[in-house]
Amino acid sequence: MRKPRVKRPVEKDKPKGYDSKWEYNLHKNLIPSWDLHSQKLSYIIKHTYNPDFIKTINGITILLEAKGRFWDYQEYNKYIWIRESLPEDHELVFLFASPYAPMPATRRRKDGTKFTHSEWAEKNKFKWFSEKTFPKEWK
Repeated sequence: MRKPRVKRPVEKDKPKGYDSKWEYNLHKNLIPSWDLHSQKLSYIIKHTYNPDFIKTINGITILLEAKGRFWDYQEYNKYIWIRESLPEDHELVFLFASPYAPMPATRRRKDGTKFTHSEWAEKNKFKWFSEKTFPKEWK
């Protein structure tokens, strides 16, 4: 089981616009001519992905991810980032053990139900199958 995330402590009474009192003091006393938080820069964290199964079908490389269940937001969000980084001739497809099982990290809806694995896949435009619906021509 994964360790729970530890939240960063929030500093009390920090000046508005600054991340800490120390940052405020630096800006006022040591580096007053420097701009504070004036730019947002994108960055990429390099990771690797090892798909469960791979097969080329009709010129498309299918990366088949066999999922029993998603455990948390970071895990299922990871697959969106993976898909965005794939070459055009690759497709990430899910094979769910229980496609209609609720995702544990999601909030309950007004009717008391939770988002299911299949709903998540459809919302995020992933193909998905169960063992019963897996295409015969892919076997």
